Amino acid sequence: MGQALVTLLLSGDVMPGRGVDQILPHPGDPELREGYIRDARDYVSLAEAANGPIPAPVDHTWPWGAALDVMDAVAPDVRVINLETSITTSDDFAPGKAVNYRMHPANVPCLTAARPDVCALANNHVLDFGYRGLEETLDVLHGARLVPAGAGRDVAEARRPVAVATRGGGRVVVLSCGMASSGIPSRWAATENRPGVDFVPDLSVRSADALVRRLRAARRDGDLTVVSIHWGSNWGYAVARSQIAFARRLVDGGVDVVHGHSSHHPRPVEVYRGRLILYGCGDLIDDYEGITGYERYRDDLRLLYFASLDAGTGELAALRIAPMQARRMTLHHASAPDAGWLCEALTRAGEAFGTVLEPEPGSDGFLRLRWSERVVGRRTAS
Repeated sequence: MGQALVTLLLSGDVMPGRGVDQILPHPGDPELREGYIRDARDYVSLAEAANGPIPAPVDHTWPWGAALDVMDAVAPDVRVINLETSITTSDDFAPGKAVNYRMHPANVPCLTAARPDVCALANNHVLDFGYRGLEETLDVLHGARLVPAGAGRDVAEARRPVAVATRGGGRVVVLSCGMASSGIPSRWAATENRPGVDFVPDLSVRSADALVRRLRAARRDGDLTVVSIHWGSNWGYAVARSQIAFARRLVDGGVDVVHGHSSHHPRPVEVYRGRLILYGCGDLIDDYEGITGYERYRDDLRLLYFASLDAGTGELAALRIAPMQARRMTLHHASAPDAGWLCEALTRAGEAFGTVLEPEPGSDGFLRLRWSERVVGRRTAS
């Protein structure tokens, strides 16, 4: 490997809508149409009942908490988040959706506080308030100089990869897409004359190769490539064989990082032919604190993934992970026992992939990934 590295921040689901929106300086209409809760402020009450009072209104940086200092200390070259909410005042509740997320446009400083370079939008909440809500979301992001990927006013815009320049003079090219397994309705797929998301219909070789071809068309020599993909169920550590085959097919075609998300807690990590595959990054920001029923997965524990890639080859040089904990709708550093629990859980989950998560010696609470390559061979030329 060469010495020049490019470090990516890869986050799971950032969901500053619904209850989180209600504690920010400009809360939107709290109306919900869920089966049991009809007012977004009730999610704030649930969180307060679990962990104590929240001093609303909070500063726009509040939902990120200690994560902002962590990101600034690591200073990644490129920051990629899955932004899983609409940013709109639209009241066009999407039909057939059990849960709808929206953040008031005036609260967009909550996003700019983290300085993301790419906001992946191909997920199951970006159209929760209809086409008008999606179009306003895009307008708000562009107005705040935030770059969306994976959704657009037509299929060409939704499928367009985003290129981010790095300090070393190279680029990271990010393609955002999503699947029905994460809850994205197929009718949300963008078309030539309809807004929507970059929807992948299945886990076939054909679908994987189509993504690879689009990335190849956008990339230049020396670019690093990321497929940010919203897929899979919410709970559990098992990874379907079809997902594994799909992710590996992307890597075989030249993709350097597969950034998977949708699950509410972290899922296993794989290093395949030197490339990083995150099968599920878990949630980062949400209003789930007071919701019970899945405590065994410890979804209060949140991870920031910092992947350092060889700038010349795209191979993974190191994966550092900062463990956080959500309390009172802000992120704190996870305790040593909680970090140890995460290491044990993700090492067990990653056994089939030969990956081990352990404390990073000499660091201030970071975890690191160790891996043994169980699959060898050369990738398809890209």
